[in-house]
Amino acid sequence: MLSNLRILLNNAALRKGHTSVVRHFWCGKPVQSQVQLKGRDLLTLKNFTGEEIQYMLWLSADLKFRIKQKGEYLPLLQGKSLGMIFEKRSTRTRLSTETGFALLGGHPSFLTTQDIHLGVNESLTDTARVLSSMTDAVLARVYKQSDLDTLAKEASIPIVNGLSDLYHPIQILADYLTLQEHYGSLKGLTLSWIGDGNNILHSIMMSAAKFGMHLQAATPKGYEPDPNIVKLAEQYAKENGTKLSMTNDPLEAARGGNVLITDTWISMGQEDEKKKRLQAFQGYQVTMKTAKVAASDWTFLHCLPRKPEEVDDEVFYSPRSLVFPEAENRKWTIMAVMVSLLTDYSPVLQKPKF
Repeated sequence: MLSNLRILLNNAALRKGHTSVVRHFWCGKPVQSQVQLKGRDLLTLKNFTGEEIQYMLWLSADLKFRIKQKGEYLPLLQGKSLGMIFEKRSTRTRLSTETGFALLGGHPSFLTTQDIHLGVNESLTDTARVLSSMTDAVLARVYKQSDLDTLAKEASIPIVNGLSDLYHPIQILADYLTLQEHYGSLKGLTLSWIGDGNNILHSIMMSAAKFGMHLQAATPKGYEPDPNIVKLAEQYAKENGTKLSMTNDPLEAARGGNVLITDTWISMGQEDEKKKRLQAFQGYQVTMKTAKVAASDWTFLHCLPRKPEEVDDEVFYSPRSLVFPEAENRKWTIMAVMVSLLTDYSPVLQKPKF
């Protein structure tokens, strides 16, 4: 009865175009989500609770359902503008943000270091204050996390991390949405990381345990994740009753894993280390041999762009590979981030099981 009532209310809200006062019924009680993210910065998932990250994923699923499946037009960001600062080139981050923000009625402005004076002819402080007076939010893809921290400190508008040397939070949101869609729930999954101890791994470490997911990570010696981040991840695992293991053996990390994950071995800015890195990462290519020790329902993720030495074609193009749904979900998740930071919109879709 309650399920039918919820569906009727949601359908009525969709017809009327309601976007902010839709209530959901749990255990017979009308409740409104208590999560409030408007005005926040998204610099790292370390700063967000499991419930808050769940909310962003719920909102992502809601927007994907209403816009992609139902064909609705939701100008939730009409009249809003976004500054997009890119110190590094990008395909998915740029395209997902530009098209997603515009699809919601907003105006994105793409800015490279050749377009603005970021930290060179103009201080980060001055840039932050100028952008605050002309845009409603800034997404910045930078080399140094400290630059994001400065922008956030000096700006009066939300700052979103589009990638830094330490974290890539918006990528991880897309990964989790993809896994939630595939498995139906995140709790209890074992993530097997095989690769560099980089910003992607750091972001997983700052969030996986909050969903009840276990993490087994293999990195070559000398390429382990940041010790301070490892220490905090151990604390999260203890608090949430999950397992965290670090090793230098790729097969050990893959054993029993539901999700095999890797990334580029040579990030932008590390090109001069290519020869050294390729030698250090020998044996880390994800292949069907790797998959044989994984769980029977194993899947594969890679944030792209991908190089053959990181994962072979047999795995990358297999039916178990979720890399292309993962790439598409970059759009729905960044749209959800912007809506949650800039509006009072509430999802009308029933909350997924996490």
